[in-house]
Amino acid sequence: MNSFELNKIAMALLLTVLVLMGLNGLTDAIFEEDHGPSAFPIEVEVAEATTVEEAVVEVEKPALAELLALATVEKGAKVFKKCKICHSSDNGGKNMIGPNLWNIVGRAKGTMDGYSYSDAMKATGGDWTYEDLDAFLAKPDEFMAKTKMKFAGLKKAGDRAAVITLLRSFSDAPLDIPAVVTPEVEAPDAEIQEEVAEEVPAE
Repeated sequence: MNSFELNKIAMALLLTVLVLMGLNGLTDAIFEEDHGPSAFPIEVEVAEATTVEEAVVEVEKPALAELLALATVEKGAKVFKKCKICHSSDNGGKNMIGPNLWNIVGRAKGTMDGYSYSDAMKATGGDWTYEDLDAFLAKPDEFMAKTKMKFAGLKKAGDRAAVITLLRSFSDAPLDIPAVVTPEVEAPDAEIQEEVAEEVPAE
């Protein structure tokens, strides 16, 4: 092998080394090792976290007057079946484990003749209003501590309204149902009315 061929081989090897070094540098330039946030400058919007309290929407409960306006005696009679074990409801009916409930709506508390009321009932005083009946039927022992009525209560407001509607019917002169109060809408001020009138073009 002469010197010319050796030079050719040496040049080929040198050229190969240079090409490999160039490719390596080019690869490093394209694929940088920094993979932190700055490597991918993409803005991502993150929704703010909300608490459970903020996520819960409070639903306004209907007023008792609204429930009474929608309640029926028929539904009240169905719910009242569990009350018949302890109460009679006929005019002049006998007292049972509990007092007779004739004319109970609007009657003074603890005043049914011939029935032995608890001291708590006699000490409460006042008449059986629609509101008091609703509270008593919901949780008797909370409305009146040490009451003789051993009943867990009616959880559903609609059931209580239906029973109260039935109790109201146990009378020759039923007490008026409370009127449903509608929110008042304030009339706009005179200045606002004038501004609106000015903005409306005349025909």
